[in-house]
Amino acid sequence: MWKTVLVILCVCYSVQSARYLGLFPTSSGSHYILDFKLMKALADAGHDVTFVSPTKQKEPLKTKGNFTDLELEGFTEKIEKAMVEFNLFDMNKQSFLKMMSSMMSLFLKSTNETLHHPKITQLLNSNEKYDAVIMEHFQNDALRVFSAVFNCPLIILSSLGPNSWINPTVGNPNEISYVRHFHAAGDPREPMTLWERTKNLFFHIIDHFLVLHYSLPQHQQLVNSAIKNPPNIYDLYFNASLVLLNSHTSIYAPQPLVPSMVEIGGYHIDPPKKLPKDLQDFLDSAKDGVVYFSMGSNLKSKDMAEDKKKIFLNVLGSLKQKVIWKFEEDLPGKPSNILIKKWLPQQDILAHPNVRLFITHGGLLSTTETIYHGVPILAIPVFGDQPANAERAEYAGYALKLDYHGNDFTEERLSYLINELLNNPKYRENVQRRSKLFHDRPMTPKDTAVYWMEYVVRNNGARHLRVGGINIPWYQYYLVDVMLLVTVMLSLILYVVIIVVSRICRKLRGKVHHAKKLKKH
Repeated sequence: MWKTVLVILCVCYSVQSARYLGLFPTSSGSHYILDFKLMKALADAGHDVTFVSPTKQKEPLKTKGNFTDLELEGFTEKIEKAMVEFNLFDMNKQSFLKMMSSMMSLFLKSTNETLHHPKITQLLNSNEKYDAVIMEHFQNDALRVFSAVFNCPLIILSSLGPNSWINPTVGNPNEISYVRHFHAAGDPREPMTLWERTKNLFFHIIDHFLVLHYSLPQHQQLVNSAIKNPPNIYDLYFNASLVLLNSHTSIYAPQPLVPSMVEIGGYHIDPPKKLPKDLQDFLDSAKDGVVYFSMGSNLKSKDMAEDKKKIFLNVLGSLKQKVIWKFEEDLPGKPSNILIKKWLPQQDILAHPNVRLFITHGGLLSTTETIYHGVPILAIPVFGDQPANAERAEYAGYALKLDYHGNDFTEERLSYLINELLNNPKYRENVQRRSKLFHDRPMTPKDTAVYWMEYVVRNNGARHLRVGGINIPWYQYYLVDVMLLVTVMLSLILYVVIIVVSRICRKLRGKVHHAKKLKKH
């Protein structure tokens, strides 16, 4: 009898549904994969989900809960146009400051367009009730206002691991002395030199002033223009209940996390599905193995410089291995061992046992997937976090890298790196060890993400997870005021000691002088 009651209670608990609003208006490429998979996981768990994005599902989703698309028409075209204007292959030639300023301006414009889109205006003025708002953090802080409008907790998805952009919002410490900024180069396992720590501090100071004193005031203006009685943007910024990090210690170097930060890296990866017949036959018949080559979803191989394309064709065409290359148009002069397609099911290809090497731009999703499936990589980083991802992979021993903009990008160098990765077993052994670490978790990353999003709703925003350092000024956080007070006190004590000693010395000198005078007489 008690077993029946227990089953009934469990079933009743499991079907308790919450309403989640997911805001992902600039979601494209790999970001869309992360955003959609997160919201779909909630719908699969039986919750009611509204997904705001530029893309509408072509067919209704089969989920336990409700999944409602709120498509922002026209945004996909604007995102694609912006990507072309940015010329991503040349982006890393800009200075750090110029690149950051350009990105902030781009996302400020996009956030403004989001808040004034007719569907968003209608949503903001509706009487809808939501249990939590979820958004991806990417220079779009004005969107945090939705949690205030709907009076519900805010959950943030960070497409990166812990970093100086997201740490302040939940009071996570920026360990500048030993955790490298995501734009900084160097071995994460090795202590930084004095010069590296100086540069690391500089990067964090720039981030602090750009976000808190340049970006947030502009987002306050956007909030002011979108709703009546707008809340303070700084109150919104420090009011997140949970941050979900697309990271894991098998990928990133370990660092401190406050209780309201949870690592869910790899949650977007699904069990491998059956490949299309042509790909399956191509992979099955590769007796010497397959090299898989993709520059990701935002970077396109067709947009590479012509000399780079020629180098790849010459080197890949000379291999005894077969090659699958994600290439978005026809490729004249393609060698017979190379198969090109505009789109490829990357995860399912990497799961095939004949894949020997993955040539990638070094994006975080691709790096995560290669660890999941245990495939070595040749990283060709171009911009953003790709160089840092490539360096982490290289230092971990399962990758080699060739900078897209480097002077050593030659046929000889590319050929050497590919053959080294194909013929030296240590790279596969190292990535297999990483894969074991990746999979050794008490819960799957997807289940972890769902649990914590439900936890926030069950516990009314989970304010008990928030640390006390969220709202204190930087000079108090880093004890600058305490150090100044101690310095002043020590200075006063030293001053008093000097005065007292000098007076004692004068008195002693006076007594000695007086004694000498008496002795003379």
